[in-house]
Amino acid sequence: MDIKDLKTLIKMVTETDITEFELENAEDKIVIKRGTTVAAPQFQVQQPVPFSYAPAAPVAPAAAAAPAAAAPAAAKEEGDVITSPIVGTFYRAPAPDAAPYVEIGKVVEKGEVLCIVEAMKLMNEIEAEFRCKIVKICKENAEPVEYGDALFVVEKLG
Repeated sequence: MDIKDLKTLIKMVTETDITEFELENAEDKIVIKRGTTVAAPQFQVQQPVPFSYAPAAPVAPAAAAAPAAAAPAAAKEEGDVITSPIVGTFYRAPAPDAAPYVEIGKVVEKGEVLCIVEAMKLMNEIEAEFRCKIVKICKENAEPVEYGDALFVVEKLG
């Protein structure tokens, strides 16, 4: 459904006595409600999107002239990297006032939700495809992400 059709629907609802309108097809679900109360926004959660992971690239030995601090920072990148399967906005928690799905050091099971990537107002849950331990969280909450951006560095567990 394009913007023109959506505007037409909104205009139709506001110009009539209709208090609730719902339309659902294979691609979209639209619910328009009129009333005096303001409800908290509700997010539609799309089916979990499988993510791809790639082992972190081996770190080349630091040159003698490089600062010693560079070596510990590079060591943190070792492990498997969970990347974003889509372009969107990274969220660590299901709601602004909720606890994050994962923290550094947490062991997560296969199928457990790691984060949400919002794309076009759809909340896409990113799930673990294997049992792992969170080593590093690569993005800040509400930070934009691109396809393939590193979200987490994890240690794969048996």
